[in-house]
Amino acid sequence: MVNGFDAARLGSLPDRERKMIERRQMLLGSSYRLFYENPVHITKAKGVWLYGPDGETYLDAYNNVPSVGHCHPHVVDAISHQASQLNTHTRYLNDQILSYSERLLATFPADLDRVMYTCTGSEAVDLALRLARYYTGGTGIIITENAYHGVTASAAEISPLLGDSVPLGQHVLTVPAPDTYRANGRDVGAALAQDVAKAIGHMRRRGITPAAFIADSVFSTDGVFADPPGFLKPVVDVLNKAGVLYIADEVQPGFGRVGSNMWGFARHEVVPDIAVIGKPMGNGMPIAAAIMKSDIQECFGQDIRYFNTFGANNVSLAAASAVLDVIKNENLMHNARKTGDYLLAGMNSLKATFTSIGDVRGSGLFLGLEFVGNQDSREPDSLLALKVVNGLRDRRVLISASGLNGNVLKIRPPLPFTCENADVLLDALHDALVEIERTRPNR
Repeated sequence: MVNGFDAARLGSLPDRERKMIERRQMLLGSSYRLFYENPVHITKAKGVWLYGPDGETYLDAYNNVPSVGHCHPHVVDAISHQASQLNTHTRYLNDQILSYSERLLATFPADLDRVMYTCTGSEAVDLALRLARYYTGGTGIIITENAYHGVTASAAEISPLLGDSVPLGQHVLTVPAPDTYRANGRDVGAALAQDVAKAIGHMRRRGITPAAFIADSVFSTDGVFADPPGFLKPVVDVLNKAGVLYIADEVQPGFGRVGSNMWGFARHEVVPDIAVIGKPMGNGMPIAAAIMKSDIQECFGQDIRYFNTFGANNVSLAAASAVLDVIKNENLMHNARKTGDYLLAGMNSLKATFTSIGDVRGSGLFLGLEFVGNQDSREPDSLLALKVVNGLRDRRVLISASGLNGNVLKIRPPLPFTCENADVLLDALHDALVEIERTRPNR
């Protein structure tokens, strides 16, 4: 795990946190991991800030789940009010789910006109895979090399990020991510389309019928590759000609985060067959969904009953509806674009100063900063990235890393993140790099 706490360091921690971690290990087991060399102890949050037990303040530059800000009062009020009125499942008639569904679908292209609800993004991916396989009659799934799509059994087997101990499915093939930094002038869209076409052919030669290609439109865990807009067009053309579905995983890039569009796939002027959303949808409340073309849903729904006890429960729907309110009323998509552009400019200035910064990229408030041995070799420097992540944590700015080599800072703060907040991040990043450069050997 990138940026994971090493339990061997337990004895170096303050007594209070050491005892808490010991309790975690006894109660939760070894699968539960913590961030940072020195784990962060959090007791409350508001907006883009997290607070420790002794009043210490941390700037959140990483958590996309509280999309409209931690504990947003409009969302909190909506949750509280609904909890006092009704909270049940979808097998009773109730207008709330219909009204929200109309609002949600209105943000998608007209072809995507059906929605099915789950509690988590992993469940939504699981459902999308079921839909794709039933509709196409195929089993093959194409993913990118360091993709992450969830933790259910079927989502984990298409999530190479989880590591070698979580094997990929037998009918799963990987293709390289569209690495614009190392493309050397090649058209990354054409290259990805060619790789996907080869994967489809490879499956068919082995008697596997391909069902879907699934990717998030910023290729976040592959290292944040969002540009140039439109590069997914040739990929979707290949899929359409082959009768293979495109599943857009919008769990991370969705809900206005890319700044220019509500959904990441829209930057590429393509329409997926299925989109999955989650995490930011309810600002942390358990609600997610798969949105699809009606013929896909009808094919599945006529033969298969679907029910999710807590999917689209009333309280989570209230939170989700409040999130749409806040995104619109506070113009958060515009803020994502404005602050994201400001951050990109600031990081490019740092790149001119520090030769260890190889590339900065992204869209809106989903950005990546890649560390390399030097700007000529472009050799990934994962150790430096980890040092920077922990250096920022020491300066009370929270971030983490991604990418096949773990050398890319993954910057995706809550959407109310301002240019003033960006200055705090940029200053801390500058100071961390200065300190690291000063203490590195042969410097």
